Amino acid sequence: MQIAPGVFASSIHTVDWEPDAEVGGDVHVLCTGVGVDAGISRITEPPASPLSYQAKGRETLLILEGGAKIEIEGGPTLNLKVGDMASIPAGAKTTWHFTTPFKELWVIA
Repeated sequence: MQIAPGVFASSIHTVDWEPDAEVGGDVHVLCTGVGVDAGISRITEPPASPLSYQAKGRETLLILEGGAKIEIEGGPTLNLKVGDMASIPAGAKTTWHFTTPFKELWVIA
């Protein structure tokens, strides 16, 4: 959330969540439309099927809770757990398998 022009602050312990129609679960957006998008996503219940996702920009993420196996089309498979970070190129087609409850901090630039 913006606290002053160009300054954004929040907490990983936020209670301010919105439904995320694009990927399922919930999202808390820190900032968007300022040359970078950043926020936290969470998934509390296991999805019925893996999530197919293609980031619009380079996505860098940090796993805060749970884990994810991310299959990158034409590339490696990442097996991420709490504390792991990854950066995926813009346009990469990915398939995500979640260990729930799942929470990640993400930055798309």
